Amino acid sequence: MSFRIATRACAGRFSFLGVAAGLALQVTAHPAAAPALPSITTPQLMSQLTVAIQNLKTLRCAADASERIGTKYVKDHSVMKLAFNPLRVYLKNGKGVEVLYLTGQNNGDAWVNPNAFPYVTLSLAPEGSLMRKGQHHTVLQAGFGTITDLLEGSANRPDKSFNRSFRYAGDTTVQGRPHYILRSDYPQFRYVVYKASKNETPATVAARFGCGEYRILERNKLDVGEKLAEGQVVQVPNAYGRRTLVVVDPKTFLPTAVAVYDDRGLYEKYEFSNVVANQPIPPAEFTKTYQGYHF
Repeated sequence: MSFRIATRACAGRFSFLGVAAGLALQVTAHPAAAPALPSITTPQLMSQLTVAIQNLKTLRCAADASERIGTKYVKDHSVMKLAFNPLRVYLKNGKGVEVLYLTGQNNGDAWVNPNAFPYVTLSLAPEGSLMRKGQHHTVLQAGFGTITDLLEGSANRPDKSFNRSFRYAGDTTVQGRPHYILRSDYPQFRYVVYKASKNETPATVAARFGCGEYRILERNKLDVGEKLAEGQVVQVPNAYGRRTLVVVDPKTFLPTAVAVYDDRGLYEKYEFSNVVANQPIPPAEFTKTYQGYHF
């Protein structure tokens, strides 16, 4: 059973691949192509982006995701509602699959309406294999938290070279409005050999390297939640991506789009639309019986 439900970002209505492909030309050859924005430095842009994400209390948005699974790209459109501290999540994807997760309820599981046989509401672990199958991220990572992880880096990783590689790379136009571009180029991206310590899992190794868990699972043919034997050798990315682009809305300083490239090309892309931040969401919208839900 595969659920396209968990996105760490929400999505826009422009071709981000086009932005990425034309970025060098736009920024270097035609820097004035986009409408003028107030001047900003790399530290200012990174700081305001991080603060805007960290200050989110609620978020509504739509998300268009494209994730590389094996040799194919899996696309999905979803709508989501999130409230933070404590985390509450409602997601509905393009196939009608619904997910509701409330911190501290349902024994830590999410309620899932698969919108398919057996047509009953399921209780599934958010980080378990059924909800993770064929997806880069979990429902617990919905929202923009991953972006701050990219900018700040793993607390377990002393080498901050990837995080320091981000630069303000000029402006672009999204839906007729200028946006900032934050870009990382990390040509030293590669897979390295890592020998597991005692009680390690793919998730703890991913946290150590700041590389995301999915590629470790895929590269080493491991299962979600699988424990690594002490001394087990695995191949691990030494960073999250070779090239990363984040398009930032200058009004909210929240992301409009994110694209990550690795040694095989585009790894994942998320675009955001209908973003509404920090407007109260009634508690009823995080209940199974809310009008329009089908749990």
